[in-house]
Order: sequence, then C-alpha cells, then structure tokens
Amino acid sequence: MAMRELPIVWNLSSEDARAGWRALWWSVGPDGELAVMLVRERDLHRSPYARGWIGWRVSAPCDGVLVVVADGVERRTTVTGISGSTRHLVLLSWSRFLLMSGRSRQGEDGAWESSVVVYSPGGYPMNHICLGDDIECVVADREGGIWTAHGDEGIYGCHPASRAGLARWNTDGDHVWAPRGLPVLPLGGDAAATEGTLAWHAWYSPEGAFLTRVDAVTGEESSWINPVRDTDGITVRGNRMILTHRFHNRPGVELNHAELIDDAWVVTAQERLSLPGPMGMRCVQGRDGALWLRGGDTWVRICV
Repeated sequence: MAMRELPIVWNLSSEDARAGWRALWWSVGPDGELAVMLVRERDLHRSPYARGWIGWRVSAPCDGVLVVVADGVERRTTVTGISGSTRHLVLLSWSRFLLMSGRSRQGEDGAWESSVVVYSPGGYPMNHICLGDDIECVVADREGGIWTAHGDEGIYGCHPASRAGLARWNTDGDHVWAPRGLPVLPLGGDAAATEGTLAWHAWYSPEGAFLTRVDAVTGEESSWINPVRDTDGITVRGNRMILTHRFHNRPGVELNHAELIDDAWVVTAQERLSLPGPMGMRCVQGRDGALWLRGGDTWVRICV
C-alpha cells in the first residue's frame, strides 16, 4: 500500500505548549468546523492505563479554552466549570457545544444523574442532561439531534434508552429515536458520522460488525455487514465510504475505500497514511464525506 501525507488543518502551537496547554477532547461540527478543548496541565493528572491525550484526566472542576477552526479562521472561547468526568466534546449548531461523561448513575429515587453539560456559545453552562449510560461514541446532526452508541454496560444495564445500543436525543435530554430493526443486538459502538440528514454508525456484536444508516427526518434505518471488522472511523458520501483502522499508538492509519455494490459494502482499495504523531482511541471523525484524523496534537483531513 502506498504511503502519503496530508496537509495540516490545525495543530497545537509551540506557544500553547510552552504555556502549559494540553489538547484534549475534540469534535467536528455539523458544518465542518474543527473544535479542540485546551486545558492547562496544572489542572490535569495522567492515567497510568492510557497513553497519549486520552490518558489525561481533569483533577477538579476547572476552566479551559475551546478552539474552533472554520475556513482557516481560528476562534477561541474561555469555558468554565469543566468536570473531571468529561470524556467527550460535541459541537452543536449555533455555536453551542456539549461536554459529557461516558457514564451515568441511577440514584436511590430512580432518577439518572446528569452526565452532560450543554454550553452556550460564550462558554457558560446552560443545562445539565442525561443521554443514557456507557456512551462509546457520539455525534450531533444539523437538525439539533445527538446520536449515541452505547457499550455493553449500558446495553445490559438499567437505563432503558441505552439497551438498544443506539439512540438519538435532543438538547433537552429527551430520547427521540430508538432502532426498530437492527440485525442483532449491538455490543458497542466503533464510530459515528453524518451525511446530510443521515446518521451513520459502525458497531459490533458477538455475531460480527455492522453499519447502520438512519434518516434523522423519518427515522428510517438500514443496516449492512461492515467489510472492515476493526473500524475506528467512517465517512460517507453517497455510495462511497472510507473506513479507517489505526495502528494503535503509532503514527499511521489504514484507509479502506468502499463502495455500495448490489446492496453490500465492498472494499475496493486500501492505502496507508503517515500522520505527524501517534494515533489512539477517538482519533477519527467523519462528516459529509470528509474525514478528520488526529495524530498526536495535529489534525489532517481527507475527502472521499
């Protein structure tokens, strides 16, 4: 497979690094904006179980800076009250965003604790909601919906909306969609992407790996066998798709180009990309046929 390099979309500058900023959670918004949350290292501690950016944890509620890059222009917003349980950043329409934990607990009264903070465009908490339990991957659509894929502790847990494996929510925390015809019960989510009004999920089960497409307007869903079992990122445009497989903690990734042929996704080409830094978990996101990849503290972009 040929190796090639891609132009850089954004990276953590040496000035930011010297000032103690660390790039943590990141997201691509519905209009293709790249968002990266910066937190100072003095407010972090390192997990002994994970390498790279995913291993940093917030020690106590702190402030940070949200960097949003769109059309080559960078905008920075101070963010207040970042929780130590934060695991995901989701950029919403109208410059709002979410910071969320992957887990939620049920109180003695039966109510589920809030695990997601909805922030205003100015970086201030607006609302606290719950989007189910054991969230493995999440993406927002242009219609204001939030799509989640849940892990086995959520699927076999007590939160009713997590048991189907996939879900859609609104920003008030209301559960507005659940799957009705998946081939089998998911065990966890690999990746998520959007394509116009469509949401795509790559997920796995003991019976194999699958791809599911859902129309955000009608709720209609379709599923296929995933031709790449170990998928960690997807992006789709029409009948073409890119599925990624990372070389964990190494600066490279395999791209699998696939096409929908006779109602089956078939890999038609493979290539290997060299990235500026190592890749780990949650280092790929897809939007409307474009794929963002994080290698270390540098982001690149490729299109179908």
